[in-house]
Amino acid sequence: MRIRIVDAFTDRPFAGNPAAVCLLAAGPWPDEAWMQQVAAEMNLSETAFARPLPAGEDADWDLRWFTPAVEAQMCGHATLATTHAMAADGLLGGKVRFNSRSGILVAEVGADQAITLDFPVSVPTAIEPPEGLTAALGTEPSEVHRTDPLGDLLVVVEDEATVRSATPDLAALVELTRANGLRGTILTAPATAAEYDFVSRFFAPAQGIPEDPVTGSAHTGLTPYWAKRLGRDRLVGFQASTRGGVVHVVLAGERVYLTGRAVTVLDGDLTI
Repeated sequence: MRIRIVDAFTDRPFAGNPAAVCLLAAGPWPDEAWMQQVAAEMNLSETAFARPLPAGEDADWDLRWFTPAVEAQMCGHATLATTHAMAADGLLGGKVRFNSRSGILVAEVGADQAITLDFPVSVPTAIEPPEGLTAALGTEPSEVHRTDPLGDLLVVVEDEATVRSATPDLAALVELTRANGLRGTILTAPATAAEYDFVSRFFAPAQGIPEDPVTGSAHTGLTPYWAKRLGRDRLVGFQASTRGGVVHVVLAGERVYLTGRAVTVLDGDLTI
């Protein structure tokens, strides 16, 4: 079986967020436990499996994502990586509809090879900080929101330096997220550099992802928050992980358009 590693939300290798991509033949899914083992072996934030659907369906391909520990509800960078791999193989005519656990997701490759994802909004709602949040993050939040339906904690801090220097207690974050029924924690602040509007980092240790390098799905909650705060529907986010990555976003009602680029860094065969 062919497997690729694609760096997503970047235009250069060894940046952005790497995802493993397996494009399967038509037919039934492989055994779920086997797909989870493959994802654990890849040990990346996400491994994507996609299979073509018969003509006449509401979608063109089925798409599933696995972290090293669990099957994911939604993943932006692995969807972008899958679309990039399909485009490289000539398997789409510019646009593809994926059937996923988060409904129908559309991806489109532009003339400049940038890929735009059409994802549902994850609505941020202001809440009181959960008990233990400040200790777990090592910093005092200025605002705390919960984004649903994904269930991320969106924590706003005063400045970009605080986001970049944060060293969360990951064990404490596991306890906090599980106790509050959360997926992960987004840390965000206004950007210092003029080319970006906001910066963020994303931690999901309970999902097997200590820190995700660039998280498309988190931007479905970041976008409505920053669009409201800044008074603009078109924004640019920079995820300030060690690898770093850029996500161009547009808020369109109940949808968010996420645009980025991708680079294939490995193309080989899975021998098992």
